[in-house]
Amino acid sequence: MRLARRFSLLATTLCTVFPSISVAETTGTTSAHRKVSHEHSGVGASTQNPQSSSVSSVAATHKKDNTKALYAGDVETINVSTGTHSTNRKARQSTTPVTVVSAATLRRSGQVNLADSLVRTYASINVQAMAADSAALTSSIQMRGLNPNEVLVLVDGKRRHSTANIVADAGPQFGSTGVDLNMIPANAIDHIEVLEDGAAAMYGSDAIAGVVNIITKKEDHGLHMSAQTGANAYNGDGWQYQLNADGGLKLGEDGYIHLSGQITHSDHYVVKTKDHRLLGYWPEGATTTGYYNGLVANAMNLPLDSNKIMSTPEETRENLAIDFGKKITDGIDFYGLITYAHRYGEAYENYRIPTIAPTYYPSGFSPLETIRENDYAATIGIKGDDFYGFDWDLSTTYGADETKIGNKNTANTGMLSSDCSLDPTSANYSSLGCGWTPTNVRAETYRLAQWTNNLDFRRHFNIAKKVPVLLAFGAEHRLETYDLTAGDPASYILGGTQGYAGIGPQSAGSWSRDIWAGYVDGDFHPFKNWDLDFAGRFEHYTDVGNTENGKVSTRYDVTRRIAFRGTISTGFRAPTLPEQHYSAMNVDPNGASGLLPVDSEAARTLGASKLKPERSVSTSGGIVLEPINGFHIEADVYQINLRDRIVGGGTVNGSAAISAIEQLGYLLPSNGLIADNVSAYFMTNGASTRTQGLDIKADYTFRFRTAGSLTMTMALDLNRTRLHHNALDTNGNPLLNAQNIAYITTAYPRSKIILNAFYHYQHWDFNVRETRYGETTSMLSYYDWQNQNTPCSGGGKLAYSNVCFNQFKNTPRWMTDIEIGYRFNKNWHMAVGVNNIADVKPRMVAQINNSRGAQPYDQFSLQVPITGAYYYGRLNADF
Repeated sequence: MRLARRFSLLATTLCTVFPSISVAETTGTTSAHRKVSHEHSGVGASTQNPQSSSVSSVAATHKKDNTKALYAGDVETINVSTGTHSTNRKARQSTTPVTVVSAATLRRSGQVNLADSLVRTYASINVQAMAADSAALTSSIQMRGLNPNEVLVLVDGKRRHSTANIVADAGPQFGSTGVDLNMIPANAIDHIEVLEDGAAAMYGSDAIAGVVNIITKKEDHGLHMSAQTGANAYNGDGWQYQLNADGGLKLGEDGYIHLSGQITHSDHYVVKTKDHRLLGYWPEGATTTGYYNGLVANAMNLPLDSNKIMSTPEETRENLAIDFGKKITDGIDFYGLITYAHRYGEAYENYRIPTIAPTYYPSGFSPLETIRENDYAATIGIKGDDFYGFDWDLSTTYGADETKIGNKNTANTGMLSSDCSLDPTSANYSSLGCGWTPTNVRAETYRLAQWTNNLDFRRHFNIAKKVPVLLAFGAEHRLETYDLTAGDPASYILGGTQGYAGIGPQSAGSWSRDIWAGYVDGDFHPFKNWDLDFAGRFEHYTDVGNTENGKVSTRYDVTRRIAFRGTISTGFRAPTLPEQHYSAMNVDPNGASGLLPVDSEAARTLGASKLKPERSVSTSGGIVLEPINGFHIEADVYQINLRDRIVGGGTVNGSAAISAIEQLGYLLPSNGLIADNVSAYFMTNGASTRTQGLDIKADYTFRFRTAGSLTMTMALDLNRTRLHHNALDTNGNPLLNAQNIAYITTAYPRSKIILNAFYHYQHWDFNVRETRYGETTSMLSYYDWQNQNTPCSGGGKLAYSNVCFNQFKNTPRWMTDIEIGYRFNKNWHMAVGVNNIADVKPRMVAQINNSRGAQPYDQFSLQVPITGAYYYGRLNADF
């Protein structure tokens, strides 16, 4: 009993003296505080929010020597800004659920990409196993089961522009142009605040699933460097490396500039497969056509694993960030942030057998889809603290993503065909000549830009000298532009290039719109323990009209150990410019798929109609507990009703699809084409869904007198989406088939749990993370290994059917990640680790659903990655 009392007294004392040893620093669950210590993070990081403190105070905060905090004692407090206009609100004090993820937590994920780091450390965020075509070259996150377009990303509280590279293939992320987090240098990040609630009334369109607010470093001193390399050891490929450097400088006595640079490279990780066309045998009635080893005259003996389409892209990326601020006069500060990123990437497409273009590729070929991308953004602003008693902030942000999609190691088989004609009146006319083909083309160029201007005011006052109130209001203007440029003629004429057909002039264009918005937010404290927040927002879109949205949030602290909170809000997401205007043509070895622009005559023939905005109603309620000092528990239930959801639909196969594609002005290649393997589809307000879920987070830190400290955390997300309405096209047909419905309802894990233990003792630190992904369910198409004579119960044949599908369940999977670190001295720290040590991979699909034998996994599932075990080493240096 005496020992227990001493332990209790010690724990109470430590929690009082060191209340900010945090989950955010160690594991990424909700945190009110964060300890900045080099043995944990490898960096001395700012925790000040530019929206809630002056530039001079930020600079002053970082005058201290962070190296004194090697193992204990130097504590700073994070004041979150996401989801509130308050300047002194901690994460656990928030009226709505806000989670803080530190840079150290992200680093210990072992990932070289920011999006992958968040997936490893955050239960409510996931990514698709493998995106298709050009979408494989851009990373998009999904939150709470919704589309990337329904997640708002902020940087230092300012809206971040989205990628120009649209997901043009059917699947859970269809039509999305979400923010590509990997274009932001990870070493420029101090921490990330994630608001797990609808916030359209505060931030505007697309804040339906939640808000990710990236807070950048603002140190005015120090130099921090790191290098990491690793590979997917069991597969022998997938090598990666990352080089980081960042540091701060003073601008006079009251300003700072912080520079961050990063270089990242990733090689292909290729799933080992056996191409059906090269096996030399096939089931009775199989539709496989191709180059059977030993069975075709003059056949070459080709490697069975020639098809590398199921793989990660090769990518090289250079990122830069410049964060700066300086006091202009007393009470007025100038600040800004500039980011730039360049990326080159290549992704494999389906292998083409030697008979496709024998004069150019006698052994066959694998086209490579390429991306050359420049992404840049700049924010400048001034803010002050006394304009008739109001704090104010005036800023402008311009961001753009410029993307060139190319196709290399390819061929235009139409130009090589005997049907190719030099007669301008012929349907097979080639303006580039016949009998030859380029092997490297530019398929299309996109540019998506946003220019956002904000003016915000905020003031504290009391009603009747008794009720504290925070009043915030402001206005926003945003100009969005979208440019779509046709590719090289060889990429689209006569069926286009193999692997990826380019965009023709008939699909090119430039579009723009203006958005005007105003908001007001009142945060009231009727009683000391009761917070009541009302927010309203009006927006006008020049292309889709007006919207009004509101939000009511409340929190009541029963005691210091228990609090209840709840929110109800409405949301609105206007269709993006790419959703309204983009079209694409993808060509595979014996088929094609065409995305038709929704406003085209070809799409209207299939039943398309003009896109409408999505509208949502979100509710959530939760409890925040601290049963004993330092033991934190949060549980929140939520429901998101989403009406007129923009999805892929109206899918048709066969002759109707061919007719629609040709009506758009494309000519399909003739060699080896299977009509039933040609599909056409468009974007549509095809669904109304209801997403329900539960988030639970808990953490506790054990501090041992002579044996270091151990922080244990748990994060759980239960998530379920159901279809409540399947809309009809103008011809009276359901817009969504069973496969489309599965993409938006069951491709997201039913649950995800992350258990993390971080132990620190003297110079050593150990991190163990267990992640369990729940079940996903997909409706898979029947491909070439299916008997072509087997009938479909809904009509037609089973192979390539658009009506009959095979239900496939990705059963739950556990993954284990381990990292061990050692600090040599105050400057140097080394870590080695392995992610997914048991080499766990998704469940394999049946051969009848495995297209050409080269896609053994369900690529649309948002469950475990396809890459298996990854071993890495990292070296940090801080000066």
